[in-house]
Amino acid sequence: MAFKIIASQCTQCGACEFECPSGAIELKRDNYVIDPDKCTECEGAFETQQCAAVCPVPKTCVPA
Repeated sequence: MAFKIIASQCTQCGACEFECPSGAIELKRDNYVIDPDKCTECEGAFETQQCAAVCPVPKTCVPA
């Protein structure tokens, strides 16, 4: 399963894009999105999902 970003809550700060170890997050049309084919949920790299850990708005990066 991959993570997703709730667009209506996202502040477009960009913190998640730079923390994603699999390069699954990018800005598309003023919204950050997670490519589910690239998202590994940080398994093997971190104990917690980095997008959710660095996001300033709680529950914006969530399991899809």
